[in-house]
Amino acid sequence: MTLNWLQIARLGLVQLCIGAVVVLTTSTLNRLMVVELALPAMLSGALVALHSFVQITRPSWGFWSDARGNRTRFIIGGMAILSLGAFLASVAVALGIAGQGAGLVLSLLAYVLIGIGAGACGTALLALLATATHPRRRAAAATITWLMMIFGIAVTSGVIGALLDPYSPARLLVIVAVVTLGAVLLTTLAIWGIEARVMAEREPDATPLWQGLGEVWAERKSRVFTIFIFLSMSAFFLQELILEPYAGLVFGFSPGQSTGLSGAQHGGMFVGMLAVGIAVSGFRLGTLKLWVTAGCVGSAVCLAGIAALGQMGIGLLVPAVAVLGLFNGMFAIASIGAMMQLAGEGRAGREGTRMGVWGASQAIAQGLGGFAGAAFVDVLRMRADAPMAFGAVFVFEAALFLAAAVMAWRIIDGGTLRRVATHMVPGE
Repeated sequence: MTLNWLQIARLGLVQLCIGAVVVLTTSTLNRLMVVELALPAMLSGALVALHSFVQITRPSWGFWSDARGNRTRFIIGGMAILSLGAFLASVAVALGIAGQGAGLVLSLLAYVLIGIGAGACGTALLALLATATHPRRRAAAATITWLMMIFGIAVTSGVIGALLDPYSPARLLVIVAVVTLGAVLLTTLAIWGIEARVMAEREPDATPLWQGLGEVWAERKSRVFTIFIFLSMSAFFLQELILEPYAGLVFGFSPGQSTGLSGAQHGGMFVGMLAVGIAVSGFRLGTLKLWVTAGCVGSAVCLAGIAALGQMGIGLLVPAVAVLGLFNGMFAIASIGAMMQLAGEGRAGREGTRMGVWGASQAIAQGLGGFAGAAFVDVLRMRADAPMAFGAVFVFEAALFLAAAVMAWRIIDGGTLRRVATHMVPGE
């Protein structure tokens, strides 16, 4: 028995919760540390990078969920750990101690928990989707669940941005407590009973962890796709930790306004992903190569424009960021469709491990990209004004996106998405 559309939507609610909690730590808390607490962008960048580097454990979570057969406990437990970490991180910021002494230790612990929770929950969820979804529905399931995650990020950013003004530490703690507790409760309700209904209980797999990982890495498709994910995601995440400080320092945005900027970006991503999904499934337009390449090139152009806005002092940052999100979404949805299809290829019973390997590649790229962006800004601001420093990093990111576009055009099968598209229509 495989997942029906209602069950796929329920799993999408879990993705929504992951996005809602993670955006608090990578967006709102990052802005507060850099602007309100006047901490170096490199410090907040290092903390966010830490949560990403911890997710190098994703292959382990994927393998263990493959071997032990109960992905539900990994999903619920991971969400609880993720939410606890987000709340502890907000406590350190609210008390104004995130960058010193015991407060720094608390922040480090919080971001380690965030990485562990996101890795365990996200990897097990994607593995459940890959193994319990009918092959003809995998691409559509990936589209639905990812769109729900982006929707959760966009809505959370917008709502928190409105509720956070005027900013106060007590207000921050109340908001984070409501979001994290709600995420755990909604995840539990959404996932409960699904796995037992759609998957037969499996015998435990006694294969050692490193042998299982070696089996997946020996697959050429898995290796090549892992490299592509690393390059493209490095470009994708380079601006993650500097966009909101850029809005605050260069354009004078308030904490609520800059948090809303993240909502505009992810809202654009939602529209881009939905538009590509409709074009592919409804009109059979485009190929994987085309959509990934177009998304990367469009993102590069938008980043160059965002850098120019700061130099010219033109207040069009919000629409420019929304268009950037649109092209980001185009790139992301095509990549996710390929990921879901490739997860089911190769040795059976290793879907979670493959998802873990690709998730680890993305997490490393996210950590390196986010930290590098923050570090470059700090270094450049010693020699240049804020518009020039931030603009230089945005231009560098644009160059990485162009490099990713060239790689996509050369290595991705132009017919893959067209073949996948024939199975993306709901109801087939």
